[in-house]
Amino acid sequence: MMLARLIYWFFLLSVIAACSNLAPPAQINSDWERQRSALEDLDSWQLRGRVNVRYNDESNTPRIQWMQQNVEYHIRLWGTFNVGNTVITGRPGYVTLEQGGDVRTAASPEDLILQQLGYELPVSYLKYWIKGIPAPGSQADLSFNELNQLVVLAQDGWTITYSDLRQYKNLSLPRRVEVSRPQNDIRLRFVGLNWQLGDADSDA
Repeated sequence: MMLARLIYWFFLLSVIAACSNLAPPAQINSDWERQRSALEDLDSWQLRGRVNVRYNDESNTPRIQWMQQNVEYHIRLWGTFNVGNTVITGRPGYVTLEQGGDVRTAASPEDLILQQLGYELPVSYLKYWIKGIPAPGSQADLSFNELNQLVVLAQDGWTITYSDLRQYKNLSLPRRVEVSRPQNDIRLRFVGLNWQLGDADSDA
């Protein structure tokens, strides 16, 4: 009888200890669920900043202006005094790249990057990643800080880290985003991002 009682208490204490190591209750993540839902609904926005692109030990840091209007996007990259001015405009099934008067077209931004630069980038995922949510259609692993803000997203072999989050109305959006895939030595580092929510004019 004594042995049975000891086993019972040992089992009970083990269950209590195990429960204390479990993830926080689901309601703790309600802030993230609301944030994710609001970001998924955000389909018109503009950002400005810089993006450092590194590939095979080569690196450059153009300015970037990205306007997203539902499924259509207009991305401009340029250096000092508009050197290397590049404009990417697209919608599902069609994208153009204009640089120095030369215009190239493709069925997807991924095809265009592969044609022009010789490596693959999940460009279609970026409109989700840059906001701080996983792209739909594949599994993603998420890590949060003590404020329940997303700080690391891992999806399809890519790692996306977020820092310096700022509040825009009811949304937290990052000023720094790093997208990397170490096995390919590719990294995009977006810095100094300033966001404008809703419809945006295209003046630059």
